[in-house]
Amino acid sequence: MSHFLSNLADLEFNLFEVHGLDGYLGRSSDLDAETARDLLREVDRLAHGTWAESLIESDRQPPRLEGGEVKLPPGLRAALREVIDGGWDRFGLPAEMGGMPVPHLLSWAAQELLLGANTPATFYAGGPLFARVMFEEGTPEQRDLARLMIERAWAGTMQLTEPDAGSDVGAGTTKAIHVEGDTYHLEGVKRFITGGDHDGAENIVHLVLARPEGAVAGTKGLSLFIVPKWLVDSDGQLGQRNGIFATRLEHKMGLKGSVTCEMTLGGAQPCVGYLVGGKHDGIRQMFRVIEHARMTIGTKAAATLSTGFLNTLRYARERSQGADLTRAADKNAPRVKIIDHPDVRRMLMLQKSHAEGMRALWTYTAWVRDQAEFDPAWSSRADFLLPLVKGYCAEKAYELLSTSLQVLGGSGYTEDFPIEQYLRDAKIDSIYEGTTGIQALDLFFRKIVRDQGQTVAQLASEVLDFVKAGGGEDQLAEERELLGRILDDTQAHLGAAVGFLFASKSDPPAVYKAGLHLNPLLESIAETVIAWQLLRHAEIALPASDHDSFRAGKVASARFFVRHVAPKVAARRAAIESEDGSLMQLSNDAW
Repeated sequence: MSHFLSNLADLEFNLFEVHGLDGYLGRSSDLDAETARDLLREVDRLAHGTWAESLIESDRQPPRLEGGEVKLPPGLRAALREVIDGGWDRFGLPAEMGGMPVPHLLSWAAQELLLGANTPATFYAGGPLFARVMFEEGTPEQRDLARLMIERAWAGTMQLTEPDAGSDVGAGTTKAIHVEGDTYHLEGVKRFITGGDHDGAENIVHLVLARPEGAVAGTKGLSLFIVPKWLVDSDGQLGQRNGIFATRLEHKMGLKGSVTCEMTLGGAQPCVGYLVGGKHDGIRQMFRVIEHARMTIGTKAAATLSTGFLNTLRYARERSQGADLTRAADKNAPRVKIIDHPDVRRMLMLQKSHAEGMRALWTYTAWVRDQAEFDPAWSSRADFLLPLVKGYCAEKAYELLSTSLQVLGGSGYTEDFPIEQYLRDAKIDSIYEGTTGIQALDLFFRKIVRDQGQTVAQLASEVLDFVKAGGGEDQLAEERELLGRILDDTQAHLGAAVGFLFASKSDPPAVYKAGLHLNPLLESIAETVIAWQLLRHAEIALPASDHDSFRAGKVASARFFVRHVAPKVAARRAAIESEDGSLMQLSNDAW
């Protein structure tokens, strides 16, 4: 039996009932609603087969480095072949690249299924993302190379991080030496490169940030280069090996099937790179990849929590232990399923409400991105939501997968259940593609302050409209009131942070007071959006909830989530309003 359990019903509910995908499918594709549903079910079938089966194998028998080449376990290679043979690697790509164009909402729904079943395999199949950036940013010759990547199912990587330049990307020292035209020789070492080398594709095309000789310091001096593992002849055939090699593999806590490489450029032989688009605009170009990667990680985290919860739920329904709490003193009382114990039920609803809440968050974000395709006014909201998806889902999924394991008890700590691997695989989500702290800084300084609060104010106005909606017979009246309190507390938290920032103009250390509470601010804003979306779901589900268990569960999730998070948001507000900055004044020796 596959470790992977999907929630196709909730995915379809989000896509079609909440966001009305069937109403705008025709704007960007030739699909109708039934075909879209069929495609989603086919991806679900694929995810449950060879794709999911190879996840455990790749953890127990991870890729290995032999003679400068990375060898994947056979199950991973078979899974990749199945996706390529089915043409699923082209799902969501523009038609002019040979792809199947679909809305972001449908594309990310497919991604949730694949990421939840086998994240490493999904990463290896990520070449089309890099090809798309090359196609849309590149010269005519580079656009041809991008088409070739799709046609031949080549893989790709993004290479930013260096041994002494992690989150501080602008500190990178990899240099680019001009040869002629758009051709450069790159020299340096990159670290933590996902899929830096492997035998799952005949070629890998790397997108590498490097600093041309004489360029300014910091991120503004970085340029983006196309660096194929195998150089490509003018007729599209593979030529000689390029001078970029995996020189070490990281031995990791989890996600072992996804090889993480140290890459040496220009060591034994020249590493040839081609300037993307023939212009020095590297950080903007690379951020197109980074933003997609951040959405991927948030969706991955949500998907992992979802399958973790469903595995736990199945166990709780089957496992008998202990008497009902009402008969705890009766030694002859029958044993009950552990789902009937109050604390187990509490832990299950924590997982259920957050798994559905995270799916609500990323589907809403994907829907907003679809709107931005036709109305640029939506772009700022899509940008605003991205750090919430990445930061909140990454942190909360790991936290709640620990709860999944707790429900399983001792069995959860063994390899009999996938939760222990899920936990190990999920921890990286809050670290790479920008730590949660970096997401919080991005949210506050770039998405709120730089925007002068316009986007967050518009979003808050919509939440407030929902709070005020509903008539005298409204069954969600109490939950709307709680959402109003959550919104008030979150806005007060934000106001306090902005106040500290303004105070720092005359008192620079005042900015520390804001900085100490930006991660909690990200949590509160994310939970405000999730609570709003889940109550929207409940509003849709309520009419049939008395005879439809799925819809009854949707209402229960929304009610539980709002009640659970309201006190936490209030506590975070109280914490920033009482902040005195003393933590930043503590001597380093006092630790």
